Amino acid sequence: MNVLLMAYGTPYRPEEIEPYYTDIRRGRPPSPELLDELAERYNLIGRSPLSEITYAQAVRLEAALNATLPLYSKPFQSSPGPRVQGPARVYLGTKHWHPFIAEAVQAMAQDGVRQAVGIVAAPHFSSRSIAEYREKVEHALAELGHPFTFSLVEAYPDHPGYIQAVSGRVGEQIWRLREPGRALFLFTAHSIPEKSAQDGIYQAQVRTTAERVAESLGLAHWDVAWQSAGRTPEPWIGPDINERLEAAAAQGYGEVVVTAVGFPSDHLEVFYDLDYEAQNTATRLGLRLLRTRSLNADPDYIEVLRDLVLSAWARLPQAQVV
Repeated sequence: MNVLLMAYGTPYRPEEIEPYYTDIRRGRPPSPELLDELAERYNLIGRSPLSEITYAQAVRLEAALNATLPLYSKPFQSSPGPRVQGPARVYLGTKHWHPFIAEAVQAMAQDGVRQAVGIVAAPHFSSRSIAEYREKVEHALAELGHPFTFSLVEAYPDHPGYIQAVSGRVGEQIWRLREPGRALFLFTAHSIPEKSAQDGIYQAQVRTTAERVAESLGLAHWDVAWQSAGRTPEPWIGPDINERLEAAAAQGYGEVVVTAVGFPSDHLEVFYDLDYEAQNTATRLGLRLLRTRSLNADPDYIEVLRDLVLSAWARLPQAQVV
């Protein structure tokens, strides 16, 4: 079994911010003002842990797959040693930084992979997210002459394990509320340009996730908001989290719990947009804002990824180990 786990990617050192931002902008270098703004955001949060989290996800997913797949046809006759090489291999590729998706695809081809399943550490499909990951894989495969077949898990907004994992973390915040029945619960995901969201699929999937979590916990007041809109002149879907906090204060809410359902892992958009910017907005408005912790590489989220990968692998024709 071969798996390509993909994530957004993040710079590791200050000097990597400019080429990283240039890649996000499809090869167009950012202006000095935009570059300074992004560098300041990284400076404010310290450093994004996304690379470490994604690597941990890959290692733990591979271990989880190998714990459930048969290793040998006969029982062990002796100790297997400190680590058994199992039939599952998880490769890591990121969208905007090293190891790039193309680098991972090349490594898979060099290892003789013939079939693979891909999954992105993001549960909702849009033309600006999952579709772009798929395009990068397809382009890399075409450059190499299509050395292996590839199937992508495109979305999992209502996977029972995913809903349970998010619900458990929202539940951790409920006991901290002074009046849980009167609090507002906001579920956020990355905003995208309105022209890329005209089919409504992305918005519907994010709302589905929010609905399932709200239903599981019996939340009386909840809504969807958006964050991390790009710095472009075109309109992006909203309301922005800070605008929604303004409305929450006007509606008489005193406490708000925000859950970044579109971001399984902690990184810049979670730390800056929610813990810094939204928290400052809430303080200004006199709101008490609590943030639900992220899934990261926790066992319950790894189990979701494992289940999705196994299901996708089983659908491949004549699925092989290599």
